[in-house]
Amino acid sequence: MKVKTILVSQPTPKSENSPYFELASKQKVKIDFRSFIHVEGATSKEIRVQKIDLSYYSAIIFTSRNAVDHFFRIADELRYTVPDELKYFCESEAIAFYLQKYVVYRKRKIYVGKKTFPELVKLLKKHKSETFLLPCSDKLMPLIPEELNALEINWTKAVFYKTVVSDLSDLENVFYDILVFFSPSGIDSLFKNFPKFKQNETRIAVFGNSTVAAAEEAGLKCNIKVPTPETPSMTMALEKYILDVNKK
Repeated sequence: MKVKTILVSQPTPKSENSPYFELASKQKVKIDFRSFIHVEGATSKEIRVQKIDLSYYSAIIFTSRNAVDHFFRIADELRYTVPDELKYFCESEAIAFYLQKYVVYRKRKIYVGKKTFPELVKLLKKHKSETFLLPCSDKLMPLIPEELNALEINWTKAVFYKTVVSDLSDLENVFYDILVFFSPSGIDSLFKNFPKFKQNETRIAVFGNSTVAAAEEAGLKCNIKVPTPETPSMTMALEKYILDVNKK
């Protein structure tokens, strides 16, 4: 079956130069965007229940921009003045750059990894005497606590925000040729919104091994798996698939 419509389970890209817009125009397909999940911040009361005292920690580990936002939000709500000497360990340059929204970058001790958590661990090893706080969501990748525990450092996990299933009830009678997922939470949202969902002729595109596993465990057939050496990005994979099926 030819592909005419695609639903991407993410917010609409803010950049006009998004490759999704280029793909839609070039291949003459309709691409819609919809967040299947969203983030809700924990309350300051919930942080206290976790027995988190921000003043105890000398270093913060950031694995996402959401973590940055909610750490500083909670600090503000608790009337905690973030000290200048606090150290920040960021998983990627993008997160470190985003940190500038809250601190004067050149006046802070900021350590930056190279996109993956295991690479950040190499930096953490050099600062094992610090007391680390990991602000995170309720859905933390198992790899992260495993790596931190292996380091034998003084660290604490704190749930500062939660990943919540979005209401998709308005899509109940709307059908797409391809559904695109980027996380197991997106798969979870699909079935929580539509428990009787049947794949039928709908193609499923997934990014990452954990998303593939979640989709297959839910009984879905993954028609497009990303990344691969040939198609490292989702838009590249979608274009290749569309070219293959639409020419038939």
